[in-house]
Amino acid sequence: MRYLHTMVRVRDLNESLDFYCNKLGLAESHRMDSEAGRFTLVYLHAPQDAGQAKKMHAPLLELTYNWDTEDYQGGRNFGHLAYEVDNIYETCQKLMDAGVVINRPPRDGHMAFIRSPDMISIELLQKGAALAPAEPWGSMENTGSW
Repeated sequence: MRYLHTMVRVRDLNESLDFYCNKLGLAESHRMDSEAGRFTLVYLHAPQDAGQAKKMHAPLLELTYNWDTEDYQGGRNFGHLAYEVDNIYETCQKLMDAGVVINRPPRDGHMAFIRSPDMISIELLQKGAALAPAEPWGSMENTGSW
């Protein structure tokens, strides 16, 4: 398993970039705009992580800016932790066997979500290309929220 990023939602992207980059000293690694999803993702890295961040896209801070305004209450601005795993199906099965609920099963062979006992959302991403769809994951429904 390899740590990838932490995601936080931001209300004002420019204000947040000023804080994280100009004041805290992080640098932008890359960004993505989604017209359909109406959001922008900006990935930042610490200065000493520049080489690793450019090469491996980790470790990063993901700023998620939703274009439609929302007042984030109750910690909703904190999104999730993300980890890359060697085999998403084996990882999810091991977690299920240990009693962990798979909130968003890896139906696509690429991504799953679980929650910590404190309800912190954790994204699991398949290393490399997505695995071929397989059961029981392909037909497994979402459980709760993530």
